[in-house]
Amino acid sequence: MAALRAGAVVDPARHQPELQTDRYIVSDAPDAEAVPMDVVFVGAGPAGLAGAIELARLAAEGAETGEGPGEIEVAVLEKAEGLGEHSLSGAVVNPRAFRELFPGTADSEFPFRRPVEREAVYFLREGGAVRIPTPPTMRNHGNYVASICEIVRWLGERAEEAGVNILPGFPVDSLLVDGDDVVGVRTTPSGMERDGREGSAFMPAVDLTARVVVLSEGTRGALSQAYMEWQGIESPNPQIYSLGVKELWEVRKPLDRVVHTMGWPLLKDGFGGSFAYPLGDDLVALGLVASLDYENARLDVHGLLQRLKHHPLFREILDGGELVEWGAKTIPEGGFHSLPARRHGAGLCIVGDAAGYVDVATLKGVHYAMHSGVLAARAIYRALCSDDVSAEALAPCSEDADRSFIAEDLRRNRNMRLAFKSGFVAGGVKAGLATLTRGRLPAGRIPTAADASEPKRLGESIDGSGPLAVSKVDAVFKSGNRTRDDISSHLAVGEDVPPEVAEMYVHLCPAGVYERDGDRLVVNAPNCIDCKATDVLGPRWAPRESGSGPRYRRM
Repeated sequence: MAALRAGAVVDPARHQPELQTDRYIVSDAPDAEAVPMDVVFVGAGPAGLAGAIELARLAAEGAETGEGPGEIEVAVLEKAEGLGEHSLSGAVVNPRAFRELFPGTADSEFPFRRPVEREAVYFLREGGAVRIPTPPTMRNHGNYVASICEIVRWLGERAEEAGVNILPGFPVDSLLVDGDDVVGVRTTPSGMERDGREGSAFMPAVDLTARVVVLSEGTRGALSQAYMEWQGIESPNPQIYSLGVKELWEVRKPLDRVVHTMGWPLLKDGFGGSFAYPLGDDLVALGLVASLDYENARLDVHGLLQRLKHHPLFREILDGGELVEWGAKTIPEGGFHSLPARRHGAGLCIVGDAAGYVDVATLKGVHYAMHSGVLAARAIYRALCSDDVSAEALAPCSEDADRSFIAEDLRRNRNMRLAFKSGFVAGGVKAGLATLTRGRLPAGRIPTAADASEPKRLGESIDGSGPLAVSKVDAVFKSGNRTRDDISSHLAVGEDVPPEVAEMYVHLCPAGVYERDGDRLVVNAPNCIDCKATDVLGPRWAPRESGSGPRYRRM
């Protein structure tokens, strides 16, 4: 393999293919055998399922009073074969949105694992840890430790009980449009061979018509990106992302508190931190999150997590335990200044992580996603009642979110993540000032560039070896990935990728999708777990057939 010069500059944006907008925005008329629906949610995460449940409730109430638009057919399409199989989050959950959606239901009946009763925050050095006061934004009294997979499955059951059509195993390939109006969706065909030909198990795409399509496709949604580019929708700052890698461990002794850390191993390069959450007396969720604007092109988030597990603080928790599940996912963290100017259009709404409703300062996104789905459902119901699904009629999807606690919280913490663009020490000072003044200082907007526009340099590789470490190949197995080996690639790679850029892809991807063979980049597409990290900095991700990707159970 060719040696690479230390310090070589890598420019991710130069080698990233353009977004294939014409693939995702299609002017074809829906197929003559298209399945008719009134509202289609693309993505069965917390946002899509909460929105579908609220819309079904409103339709039922309207039917009882005779004042509604009549029967409403609602479908939720999910790319995973089973609900929750592609869902990954920390997760410590604020129950506010659950209480709103299911009034009168006790917290004990929600799909939470346990309340947060004790918590600790540590500043890590390589060989030790100093406990520090919990920052106000990170206090979790009244919140619950949960599995996002279990939350999604539970919400799916409630949606089905409400009469919603839940359709797992239907990834969506494109939006069907008529002029500026979104009129339906087209699913991804399955059974394509590696060379792009139709295999013996080929199944064609299916069209679904809809008066309104709701994009609840989660982080870095391809359809959401394409729609906003097609419509020229911008934001004050571009969206920026982090990558989280998470493991579940069966342990010998209970973890008695929620743990968050900052500092090592990310003090010198990248913004982020780690966590350990007790999901049960014998089950701990452990994870590390790092921003994708890091400088060292060889930074490897999976490798950092393997290294972190050998720190005395975490080794004490994990010793004698067993790794039972692994996964990774990108997180939108631009906050208030990265919200698109509008998250609606003619026949379309965007909700949840696809819209950027995540507050990094509080490490929260689930209740924002659910509330945004509820607000969109209310806007859609009013639009259907007036028989008008124009952009003007669906504007409350954006406006109501902008007046809600979602935007209020994001506005208050708008510069706390962005402050760390100045480095850890200066960022900590600015973040502390923002906390004390409830967001009034630093004033204005801290401008940022897209992650792919941040140059990188080839630095040292991460040593993630040790008795608790797991290789990327073994980690992918622990994700439950059962993608067939002869599937056609869903990853668009730029032409003439130089060795130093290929080297960045190798370290960036937590699932071992990319390898260097001399100066040649090798792409192992079946390894992909849909974290979308390279979609941020390199090869573009696209939807692929049902059954591909991870099969998370308790993440």
